[in-house]
Amino acid sequence: MGHEDLLRALEMFAKNWLAHDGCWFLAAEERFGIETAIELDAGSWKRFAATEARRIMTTFHIEPGGGLPALEKALRLRLYAVINSQRTEWSEDRRHLRFFMDVCRVQEVRRRKGLADFPCKSVGTVEFETFAKTIDPRIHTACLHCPPDADPGQYCGWEFTVV
Repeated sequence: MGHEDLLRALEMFAKNWLAHDGCWFLAAEERFGIETAIELDAGSWKRFAATEARRIMTTFHIEPGGGLPALEKALRLRLYAVINSQRTEWSEDRRHLRFFMDVCRVQEVRRRKGLADFPCKSVGTVEFETFAKTIDPRIHTACLHCPPDADPGQYCGWEFTVV
């Protein structure tokens, strides 16, 4: 398989992974209701975020405890990075790393279908906290905004600090 085909395959795999996550969530919601589905989703993302972080660290030789630079590198290697538009920025004193999801495939699809944004803040908090702490247990995660919060031009924003 050539380079371009590998890139297309990677994008397809990432879309399929996210579609599976959505299908799983919808099945849980249909069976148990939205509140229980969100609770189950948070538990699933806690496990997945830790697994994804460990695999990224192993595959790309990111040392545990590498602080915010290690986290920034790892965030760029998540499956989300293949299908969402995201960026990081540093505070002037480089004590805070901010992560923004400028385009979120999940929310974009919902909007195209005329649906409200999925209220992912509670699940996202578990996901990003777990991912960051797996990279370096000293990292503190704070949500800047995430649905159902108002959209200030990005779907979600997170701030990471080593404490």
